[in-house]
Amino acid sequence: MIDKLLPAPVITAETCHDAPLSDMFPEEWALVDGAVPKRQLEFGTVRGCAREALGRLGFAPAPLLPGPGRAPRWPAGVVGALTHCDGYRAAAVARATDVLALGLDAEPHEPVPDPDVMQLVALPEERDQLARLAALAPGTCWDRLLFSAKESVYKAWYPLARRWLGFEEARLTLDPTDATFTARLLVPGPVVQGREITGFDGRWIIGSGLVVTAVLMPASRP
Repeated sequence: MIDKLLPAPVITAETCHDAPLSDMFPEEWALVDGAVPKRQLEFGTVRGCAREALGRLGFAPAPLLPGPGRAPRWPAGVVGALTHCDGYRAAAVARATDVLALGLDAEPHEPVPDPDVMQLVALPEERDQLARLAALAPGTCWDRLLFSAKESVYKAWYPLARRWLGFEEARLTLDPTDATFTARLLVPGPVVQGREITGFDGRWIIGSGLVVTAVLMPASRP
């Protein structure tokens, strides 16, 4: 499904079935040895997806460990993103010469169960937007879609900025006509390749009981 959101040069891998825990490298297992089985399975399986995608870029299998902020430490010259939710795990990777930033998030296509969560996640103007979209297309869980899109934005932001981005620090606009979204940063963005990052563009897809969002920022070319 995510290959429709992130075509080449991004390489993707996804699965709805968990891999055996024995597929994990010892260094990975040490990080979840004391976790509940659900956490162990999702942690190991999503790294299996990452290794599958990295293998198609020519990288040999290796442990994929978290770095600062719990973001994955990708091989040198690679950008990537992981996501998992109930019944779904996925990874996306690309060479840094092709892609500057990459974000990916999957969520169940269900309303956010606690309305108070959206008071924290969504800005007032975003909540107004959600109300308009719900009237236009009530079959779409717009609140969950906005939540997922902000998660994708954060995953694209953090490797560039190396600091937290709060839900209230980016304002999103969802475009139902072509399943895209834009994120405008409300705080100063990192300066990368001589330019300040002021926002991100993304896309979404809904299917198989999931909403999946992705952010892709191509690398600048001389």
